Amino acid sequence: MKRREFLKVMAGGAAVAAGSRYLRSATAEGSRRPPNILFIFPDQMRRHAMGCSGNEQVRTPNLDKLASEGVYFSNCIANCPVCTPDRAILLTGKYPLSNRTIANDLAMPDDQTTIAEVLRDAGYRTGYIGKWHLDGIPRSKFTPRGPRRQGFDSYWAAYNCHHAYLDAKYYLDTPELVRVPGYEPDIQTDLAIDFVKKHREEPFFLFLSWGPPHSPYRAVPQKYLDMYDPSSIQLRPNCVNANRAEIAGYYAQITALDENVGRLMHALDDLQLANNTIVVFASDHGDMLWSQGQVNKQQPWEESINVPLIVRYPGVLRPRQTDLLIGLADLSPTLLSLAGARIPGGMEGLDLSPAIRGDSGPQHDSVPIMDILPTDQAAQWGGKEWRGVRTQRYTYARWRDAGWVLYDNLDDPFQQKNLIDEPACKRLRDELEDKLQTWLKRLDDQFLSGEEHLKQLGLLEAWNERQSHFKKGGNW
Repeated sequence: MKRREFLKVMAGGAAVAAGSRYLRSATAEGSRRPPNILFIFPDQMRRHAMGCSGNEQVRTPNLDKLASEGVYFSNCIANCPVCTPDRAILLTGKYPLSNRTIANDLAMPDDQTTIAEVLRDAGYRTGYIGKWHLDGIPRSKFTPRGPRRQGFDSYWAAYNCHHAYLDAKYYLDTPELVRVPGYEPDIQTDLAIDFVKKHREEPFFLFLSWGPPHSPYRAVPQKYLDMYDPSSIQLRPNCVNANRAEIAGYYAQITALDENVGRLMHALDDLQLANNTIVVFASDHGDMLWSQGQVNKQQPWEESINVPLIVRYPGVLRPRQTDLLIGLADLSPTLLSLAGARIPGGMEGLDLSPAIRGDSGPQHDSVPIMDILPTDQAAQWGGKEWRGVRTQRYTYARWRDAGWVLYDNLDDPFQQKNLIDEPACKRLRDELEDKLQTWLKRLDDQFLSGEEHLKQLGLLEAWNERQSHFKKGGNW
């Protein structure tokens, strides 16, 4: 679907819904049972890699259709763009210093209240399929039934962390590893459809966590690689020394995932569940893919922090595109509200459901972005701790001791002109610094060194164990 076609469909959906009064919640009005929630969650997918985002070289017909039927967000921000911290942020609705999950492979404490626990206690069947990455080291460890599954009690087919997509493997409720030949997202989607069929008569919350399009980018069936000629890949204007074959593989992975999105939507239709299922498509962080000369994540640039978000809830959410500012910390309270469930008092994210419905309600004028403890690739290239804010228009981030980046994303969408040292931007810089200081105070973030935060949170021993594990050749 071309961008102009997408916008036309969006406008048509808006016209159909105009003048109608939205349901405040399915349970509150008693018109139907509580809505199911299907959360589809690829790893390391940036927003700019879909047709509906304006990237016409990526084939994503099913995601484009889903976006045309739901609310498509252009400003969904990964608050701490690296796997483990952002997954913890999403599930708890709390930022890293509060949920005490500040770096990759530090296990999320099991005393946190998660969206899965709230929905389980409200009568939902809760299931998790795919990459977990919240149970510490080793990455191959088995996560048994109980609190370490963070509320996903009805079904578990997960592996803590691996990226061998042509060697599918997962654990169920015993430590015997299940291995299945084939492309892992296909197998995980089969499991998800089976779960939905089994629980079609009761409310369910299913989290489907795919490993792709995270590297290795070309670990995908050949038929998808054949769709993308590396020599014809069009690079973003801010790319430096890009590897076109790897980017082609990244797009191939996304097209493979897109087909599985289509399979899931067809299953909901066939089971007559689509109208009472909240479908969410989002990612934990993006991928630089040689923009700004960088790869991977843990950076404040758009390719790292701006992630896809589509929320479809027929009859409740009017299909449209929105520039509403939303962070991953806001997803749990917002989804709980849409489902008519209670929002735990400790959640720090904002319930944006009124704004998403089209009603008046609280909204962000900025969301925090951060890297509290640079790890893995970021540590290897000398990355330092940073904090910042993202507004609808601007990105601002700084090191502990100096400014780093300031971009006007409206006038400079590829962030090619850093305004941090421009004298004419001093007032703007001061305004954004004030927003950052407000967030730091609100989150009780003293902006210490990563090691000092580890000590403060009592995590230094766990961190040293993590580092020792990988230095000794522990599995990645």
